[in-house]
Amino acid sequence: MAGVTYDTGALVAAERNDRRMWALHAAFLATEVVPTVPAPVLAEAWRGGPRQASLPRLLAMCEVEPMTEDQARQVGILAGKAAHDDIVDVTVVEGAIRRRDTVVTSNEDHIRRIADAARVRLPIERI
Repeated sequence: MAGVTYDTGALVAAERNDRRMWALHAAFLATEVVPTVPAPVLAEAWRGGPRQASLPRLLAMCEVEPMTEDQARQVGILAGKAAHDDIVDVTVVEGAIRRRDTVVTSNEDHIRRIADAARVRLPIERI
């Protein structure tokens, strides 16, 4: 199985103890797929405190991918092609394309539009 990238909606769903999100997460782990969480996604979702107790539990079984300078440039190029100003969304798509991942998202339309601008068909799992 290919990899998986979580966007902010996936993290928010896990934080809210969404059963479907946790089932998807368990299924990925059962097939030895370690989900990737781009660092900007974590920044967008993280607020800290006891209300987010489920989020650290999810993140403990994920790889948080830092953003390198080269990646930042690629994200900027893709943002321009897609005419999309949400850098978090574009970061998710750029990484998923590079790794050939499925994207778990609550915002399929944005992810699809960015992928279309890159002329790539990404598998998307809507949460």
